[in-house]
Amino acid sequence: MSYRFEFRPYHRRFRQPVRTHHGDWQVREGLILKLTDEDGCSGFGEVAPLPWFGSETFEQALNFCEQLPGQLSDQAVPSLLPTLPACQFGLESVFSSLERKLRPIDLPNAQCGVLLPRGQQSLEHWQQPWKQGHRIFKCKIGVGQVAEEMEWLNQLLGQLPFGAKLRLDANGGLNELAARQWLDWCDRNDQRIEFLEQPLPPNDFDTVMRLSYRYHTPIALDESIASLEQLKAHFHRGWDGIYIIKASILGSPQRLRHFYHKYPIDLVISSVFETAVGHQALIRLAIDLAMAYPDIPHRALGLGTQQWFTNDGLSQTDWQQLWQRLA
Repeated sequence: MSYRFEFRPYHRRFRQPVRTHHGDWQVREGLILKLTDEDGCSGFGEVAPLPWFGSETFEQALNFCEQLPGQLSDQAVPSLLPTLPACQFGLESVFSSLERKLRPIDLPNAQCGVLLPRGQQSLEHWQQPWKQGHRIFKCKIGVGQVAEEMEWLNQLLGQLPFGAKLRLDANGGLNELAARQWLDWCDRNDQRIEFLEQPLPPNDFDTVMRLSYRYHTPIALDESIASLEQLKAHFHRGWDGIYIIKASILGSPQRLRHFYHKYPIDLVISSVFETAVGHQALIRLAIDLAMAYPDIPHRALGLGTQQWFTNDGLSQTDWQQLWQRLA
């Protein structure tokens, strides 16, 4: 069958910059893909690059989409280079959306972790998501001094009700001494901390392995497994901790499903600040993985990011209205 292919770029400004060890992120750029079949039915996908994680740039993704023909066939899906993982995810997602005629799914907030602002602002922003049902909160560390960051996190823990847990994400921004300080702190608060994410840079995997044996607090890999090949490599090197899966930049979701069906790793599907289109694709992927092993406990998804944007219409799940918004 032949489909009409269209795409539209988007540029979303964050309410406030997302501060991480990689720097301040002020604008999220990406592309919404649309396929329309001969009956007029449409499917949507999203390309959401994150170049400092190893994906293609927005310009490379835009160039790829501009070179695609206006008619695509499900018998001849364009082949992509490994250097275009976000495009691979978007293209597979748009075909899947159309072929499976998927309806949007509302994810219960209790199954979704939410990212809080850093510092004192976190003390003012956790109440609303708590009232909405969120119980997992994520905070970025490794940006300021260790003592200063621990001070506001101690205040945050003092405010959070019983049942709330924190995920800490260093984005690879710590050295070994700071990582040990944080893991000591996490162990002292082990009933409140779910895990510490990517404490050291990706090239320091052996040290991360040693730390995972020494401390009680679980460690999660993120930047270390930015591609499916890196995920597989760390799995075969013996990593039995948590894997943070940024599926939108990992490449083929079908290949990820095949790997997980064979090796049911402890994973968290995580956002890279997609619109509702990519957000829904991630929820579908998480459901597919959960259904493969329904008896295994599954962690809350890392998809609580929409509150970081203004009301620009790109968080709604009426795809046609979202598409028109980009016209």
